[in-house]
Amino acid sequence: MIRPSTLALLAGLSLLLSWSGENGIERVAPTARVTATPVPLMAADRSRQRVGAITYLGGIQLTADDPGFGGYSSLAVAVDRFTLLSDLGGVLDFTLGADWRPRAVRFGDLPAGPRTGWTKRDRDSESMTVDPATGQIWVGFEQFNQIWRYGPGFAPPAHGVAPTAMAGWKENGGIESMARLRDGRFVAISETTRPPGGRAGRDALLWAGDPVARPRPAFRFVYRPAPGFNPSDMTQLPDGRLLVLERRFQLPFRWSNRLVLVDPAAIRPGAEVAGREIAVLKAPLIHDNFEGVAAVRENGATILWLVSDDNQLPIQRTLLLKFRLEG
Repeated sequence: MIRPSTLALLAGLSLLLSWSGENGIERVAPTARVTATPVPLMAADRSRQRVGAITYLGGIQLTADDPGFGGYSSLAVAVDRFTLLSDLGGVLDFTLGADWRPRAVRFGDLPAGPRTGWTKRDRDSESMTVDPATGQIWVGFEQFNQIWRYGPGFAPPAHGVAPTAMAGWKENGGIESMARLRDGRFVAISETTRPPGGRAGRDALLWAGDPVARPRPAFRFVYRPAPGFNPSDMTQLPDGRLLVLERRFQLPFRWSNRLVLVDPAAIRPGAEVAGREIAVLKAPLIHDNFEGVAAVRENGATILWLVSDDNQLPIQRTLLLKFRLEG
């Protein structure tokens, strides 16, 4: 999520959300039609494919004929099925083939959360991670610093906790990044909250298992983003390494994103973890407010997917990009 002070500068660029639906949040109609438009990695040189250690395999801008569309802050990918979660608690689910046309599109909403109301603050779902074996889904909520667990497809029952270790995280700088590791551990990194004791970096936590079942984390560590950047999402690669997505916003209106590889063995109690930068998306390359990352294995290659949160502003886009990790 973008800081309120930043959004205030942009307020004149967007209409205020109107009260609609039983909870007041503008919900996307189930009949909304989604359109996908191809986008290049670099508009001035459409032959450009490589950036750092990743190769661009294609991407699309997603739009819909519904004013409630957008705001997607996290995603999950299972073969050709994509699940996007917005920071208003909205769910977009579809299949995507080689022709880049979304099919079997479904819209929905989280069945439960910290609060239901008409403001974005009430349903600020910013991170998501899935157990592929059971289909269970965990969602991190900023503002309330809570983690909720849902059944497959966000089906009830839903259970949530407010871990004491996250109580001091900033309301608008909390759990943007969360990943369930294949060994059952969970990792979460705060977007902007500093570690206790005034150390540089971002406060981060590791749980030995499901944080909803056992809210007390195993230990704290420190994540060190690049100067001016904040972590906005995280996923585990098929080879076990962690990939952290970092984001920077600069006026007048420009975004930059870093992709950083982290060795899970470096995550230890009290450790400072910085990782290794493998790619940067910034002008003149395609750039926006990328907040979601997912990794899958496809034809022997590691594939990375990125999604951008348009903040429901007309000068931003909902982008879904595909890359291959080289090495």
